[in-house]
Amino acid sequence: MTRITIVTDAWYPQVNGVVRSIENTNRELTRMGVEICMVTPKEFANIPCPTYPEIRLSVTTFAQVAGVIEKTLPTAVHIATEGPLGLIARRWCLKNNMPFSTSYHTRFPEYVAARFPVPIRWMQAFVRWFHNAGNGCMVATASLERELSKIGIHNLLRWSRGIDQTAFHPMNLEERPFDLPRPIFMTVGRVAVEKNLPAFLDLDLPGSKVVIGDGPALAELKKRYPEVLFTGMKTGEELARAYAQADVFVFPSKTDTFGNTILEALASGVPVAAYPVMGPVDIIAEGSGAGALDEDLKAACLRALGCRREDASRLARSYTWEAASKQFLGNVLKAQASRGPGGHALPAAE
Repeated sequence: MTRITIVTDAWYPQVNGVVRSIENTNRELTRMGVEICMVTPKEFANIPCPTYPEIRLSVTTFAQVAGVIEKTLPTAVHIATEGPLGLIARRWCLKNNMPFSTSYHTRFPEYVAARFPVPIRWMQAFVRWFHNAGNGCMVATASLERELSKIGIHNLLRWSRGIDQTAFHPMNLEERPFDLPRPIFMTVGRVAVEKNLPAFLDLDLPGSKVVIGDGPALAELKKRYPEVLFTGMKTGEELARAYAQADVFVFPSKTDTFGNTILEALASGVPVAAYPVMGPVDIIAEGSGAGALDEDLKAACLRALGCRREDASRLARSYTWEAASKQFLGNVLKAQASRGPGGHALPAAE
């Protein structure tokens, strides 16, 4: 039986693309008969991350983390993040000649540079050191694969994303959703500096703007943009209904590697407006009619108003978690079959 131990610094109570991707993949892998064991900050003492308290940083030792990993008796290890747990898991795998896979979810150098005065080239060297030690680094898109190849990251493997069509789907539109005039321009996600929200909120657009989500920049942005509706975080049916009431989903981020919220909006029948950057360019194909990409975000928003909701939901149907999870499993098994850093073969699966 294949038993995959996934080590991640991103986990509940965080709600973000990393957590959702792992959660949905785990559900599908379990259906396939794969046993999943999680190693997360919940199992250790942790502290809030500076500038982003929702992220918990584990305060632990190599021996403690090694003990938790070893108790799971893994036949394969996947390291999802470059944080404290990821670093210790990397060290454990190398020490034990255990081949492992990693994944690259966030443009880490740009993410750090947005918060701290650290040269991007230093962070690029760090991610190269971190991921090249493994036997496969999973990326969501072709554009991310090209970017990481340029900075010297090897063994890149594709792991796309999916969308739960039963949770996110078109619904009847209310005349005045949120008691606001249409058109409704909406964005969903972490309210944080790397999401580039002012690029959207500063736009002179007709109708109303709605921001769904929580994060460290929420209080500041609420004061700065009193005319914008900030709803806070929504989940489940409440989130799905909110998506479906939008006329255009605006994705102003330039640092995401994919954009799970783009798929959620499309599945809800909402056209997308975004910059022509990694993530949006990989999802919103030219001529799909599902949205508009433009260096002028206002122009993209106004063009997206003319897109058909049917085209948006049709594009989303091509993304399933079953297919994405099969990719993930294939990548993990490929890494497992590789020879370890010390030249030793990976122990056979049970």
